[in-house]
Formats: sequence, C-alpha cells, structure tokens
Amino acid sequence: MAAVAAVKPYEFEAADRLENFHGNQLLYIGWDQHLMFCAPFCFPLPPAMPFRAFVEQVLPGAFGYHPEFKQIDWSKAEWLASGQPFKPDWDKSLTDNGLAHKAVLRLRTPGLTGIKGSAT
Repeated sequence: MAAVAAVKPYEFEAADRLENFHGNQLLYIGWDQHLMFCAPFCFPLPPAMPFRAFVEQVLPGAFGYHPEFKQIDWSKAEWLASGQPFKPDWDKSLTDNGLAHKAVLRLRTPGLTGIKGSAT
C-alpha cells in the first residue's frame, strides 16, 4: 500500500536571524574526539571579539572541566571553519577572521584523544 503525504509549504521567519542577537553573532564550536561533549556549543558573541579572547575567556567555561583541556598545546591546535582548514589570527576579531553569523568551528588537538583514549 502506497503512503500519501500532503504537506503545505512551511514558511516562517527564522528565530536565529542576526538582528535578534542585540549586536552579537552566533558561533558554534565543537572539540573533535572529546566525547564528553556530544554536540557543538553555540555562543552569542560580539563580532569584534578578538579570537584570542574567545579562546582564553570563553572556551574555558565550556570545555575547561574536561581533564585534557589544560593539556592543549594551542600552538599545535588544528581548526576547521565550516569544514575547511582554518588558521586563525589570534589578534584579529571574529569578523576579521571570516567568522560570520552561525559559523561552525571544529577544534582538533593532536595527541589528546579524550578521557582514557575514548576516541581512539
């Protein structure tokens, strides 16, 4: 028996539009191979925030309770922005680094493979 579905156009104004964040933009970040965090975090951040401030002031509050966070060698950290290799300029703003509203970052930390190697 064939199934039939009738669906009307689903039109709506998205709630996560840039203008709804009072001058901030959304930035998603996930830490690869760290299964303690099941999904990327999303932060509303000022576009002018330097990348260094994001790493030093925001990330510890999100990932700092993971036992490997303090072991990260930031000079060896690998970044992906929207799936592409990304080398941030730590002293430039999020915007100047090309990170627009709803950008997705992934952090890879060579040598760190999760609690007791759980990601290997």
